[in-house]
Amino acid sequence: MNEPATVPTALLVMEEARRADVYPPEVLAGLGRLVHWQGPPLTRQELAADPGVLRDVDLLLTGWGAPVLDGALLSHAPRLRAVLVAAGSVRHLTTPAFWDRGIPIVSAAAANAVPVAEFTLAHVLLGLKQAHHIAREVAHNRRFPTNPDVPGAYRSRVGLLGLGHIGRLVAAHLARFDVEVLATDPIASSDTAERAGVRLVSIDELFAGCHVVSLHAPLLPETRGSIGARLLGSMRPGATLINTARGALIDETAATEVLRARPDLTAVLDVTHPEPPAADSPLFTLPNVVLTPHLAGAMGAERHRLGQLVLEEVRRFTEDRPLRHAIDPAHAASLA
Repeated sequence: MNEPATVPTALLVMEEARRADVYPPEVLAGLGRLVHWQGPPLTRQELAADPGVLRDVDLLLTGWGAPVLDGALLSHAPRLRAVLVAAGSVRHLTTPAFWDRGIPIVSAAAANAVPVAEFTLAHVLLGLKQAHHIAREVAHNRRFPTNPDVPGAYRSRVGLLGLGHIGRLVAAHLARFDVEVLATDPIASSDTAERAGVRLVSIDELFAGCHVVSLHAPLLPETRGSIGARLLGSMRPGATLINTARGALIDETAATEVLRARPDLTAVLDVTHPEPPAADSPLFTLPNVVLTPHLAGAMGAERHRLGQLVLEEVRRFTEDRPLRHAIDPAHAASLA
């Protein structure tokens, strides 16, 4: 029996390795009640081998391993009405040809922000206690320090570089603590800052005045390598830098020199450039670098949130309601 004409036809295209995490059985079952599947899920490579499968597709669902939405691909998808991406960034897959079509694209950045903000909060609190720094001293000296001087989470300052999804969520978490939150974001309005409970300051004040600075800025031509020797060298004694955004925000050569000269500083780097670092990178051996392999973003079952967000957006689409997480084309270039 044919599906009713009002039921959209959908196709899921993403890498196979993470598909079950992002679109678990309960999410696929929910989607199956809302759409008619064009066929089984495909990888980007399988779609490239047979792009004609897009001919009758209304909704393209994807995630990691998404196809690039260029003119060649879109020429095979005349009925395409929306793209829903169960991942954070859409910059790598959108093209001018896509934006020219006026097709809405949904990002699951809000869902991916949840574990990143949790990871950040954990390291902010550890940084305020100087836990990493003191642990290094304990291991090196083989004794416990007497009454170490730490700022703690009492009237200390935490700085956020960027007030996007993740920055605002980190600020919301920090609102439960007795800390002052400062932020730098060139496109954030005073109203946005007020709603987030943060005080907007210059980037110089952010780095020089905060006990912990956490990076949440997008990687743009003007932000690439912008965190260099001057800013890092200005950080207060015992300060912690956290980067869960993009590794290329930091000038790694300059950062290495500062971290060597300032053993009191700690850099928590969940992202690097390149990723992973080169085998001979000093990031592996500097004692005041905490290096983790992009753990902050959604991992394992945490990825279910991303698929759940796509499911809810498909439900809104089928009910002819506005999409909550569609990217505004005017702001797309400034997103991570």
